[in-house]
Amino acid sequence: MATLDMTMMYAFHDALRREVERIARISARQDADPRAVLRTAVGWQMFKDYLRVHHTSEDDALWPPLQKALAEKPEDLALLDAMEAEHAAIDPLLESVDAALADRDSGLERLGGLVDALTSGLGGHLRHEEKEALPLIGATLDREQWARFGELHRTRIGADLSRYLPWMLDSVDPARTEQILGGLPAPLLASYRDEWQPAYARLEIWGRPVAG
Repeated sequence: MATLDMTMMYAFHDALRREVERIARISARQDADPRAVLRTAVGWQMFKDYLRVHHTSEDDALWPPLQKALAEKPEDLALLDAMEAEHAAIDPLLESVDAALADRDSGLERLGGLVDALTSGLGGHLRHEEKEALPLIGATLDREQWARFGELHRTRIGADLSRYLPWMLDSVDPARTEQILGGLPAPLLASYRDEWQPAYARLEIWGRPVAG
C-alpha cells in the first residue's frame, strides 16, 4: 500500500484545535459579553463551516470505501461507526452554542458549559481519529481513494479557498507553512502571498487580535 500524504489532514486538525481554544478563551472573557463577540465574529462562522465541510467529506468519501474494504473485520467497522457517531455528536453542540448566543436571558449562563463540551468533544474526536482512524486509512485506502476525499473537500470549500487556506495556516510556524505551500501551483502560491493572506489578516476574524 502506497504511503498517503496526510499533511493537510493534520494541519486542518491543528487549525480546529487552535480555533476551539480561541473560542474557549473568548467565552471566558469578563471584559465584554462573549455572546456579542462570538455572534458577530466571522471566525465563529468560518470554524463551523470548515468543520462541517471536513466532517461531511469524511462521511461521504472516506468511511464508505473503508466500510467496503473492511466488511469482514468487525473491530475496524466498529471504529468507523464510532467516527460517524462522534461526528454526529458535534453538530448539536454547535447548534446549542448558537442558541445560547442568541438567548438574551439565560444564554450567558449556558455558554461556558457548552463551549467546554465542544472543546472536550472535538478534542477527543481528533485524538481518537489520529490515533486509530488515520492509521487504518493509511493501511487500507490507495492514493486514488485518498485523492477523492481531498478533491471533495476542496470542491466543498469552493470559492472560499482564499480565506480557508490562510485560516488553516494562521499561527503555523514558517517551516511547516512553507512545506504545505510548497505543493501549490505557482499562480495559487502568488495569490496566497500577495492577496489571500493579507486580506485574511485584515479580517481580524475574532473582532480583535486573539493571542495564540
